[in-house]
Amino acid sequence: MTAGDGAQPVLYGYWRSSSSYRVRITLNLKGVAYRQEPVNLVRGDGDQQRPEYRAVNPLGLVPALVHAGRTVTQSVAICEYLEDVFPEPPLLPADAAGRARVRNLVQTIACEIQPLNNLAVMRYLTAELEQSEGAVQRWYAHWVGRGFAAVESWLRDADTGRYCHGDRPTLADCFLVPQVYNAERFGCDLAPYPEIVRVAGHCRAQDAFLRASPERQPDAAPAP
Repeated sequence: MTAGDGAQPVLYGYWRSSSSYRVRITLNLKGVAYRQEPVNLVRGDGDQQRPEYRAVNPLGLVPALVHAGRTVTQSVAICEYLEDVFPEPPLLPADAAGRARVRNLVQTIACEIQPLNNLAVMRYLTAELEQSEGAVQRWYAHWVGRGFAAVESWLRDADTGRYCHGDRPTLADCFLVPQVYNAERFGCDLAPYPEIVRVAGHCRAQDAFLRASPERQPDAAPAP
């Protein structure tokens, strides 16, 4: 570690939250030791609704990162903060075009896919709009397919290597792997996206990604 020595970050998150998953991968790739504070999103009305957590993040979402007396929310902002405060190893390319390409992949996942399929949206579809399980599944698959089709096309260009951008992990990989995990959970067909499957498979074999996986988190629910 460089900047921030002596001030261990605290990550508020949930084991299955893809947004929390992204940040765990980023912290692991940076070699940053951190402490987890689980926020159970599905117990009762959800721990995220409690006043104690709303004091940390008034929006009532995870993740939130507390470090050096400051709180950072929103996974993109958290990962960019970690890139600035713990610059080694870099997770953004050195050149402007490369940084824009990685950020394009990040924003496509973080803004065009995941928000339309997060827990609050899925609950609203079922509880408020009274949609069937099948209709909700079609909703989920539609938005994953729309986003993954674009990501797949970008991963077919010459800038892709073993990872989304070249042969070293970047923030794009930190965001891609959790979205693939979620797509698998919801039974999405990934056959049309061989580059996504290839890159995600390579990433998941690496220690930083393995240690960040949902089932390895201290708050993970036991298998049924």
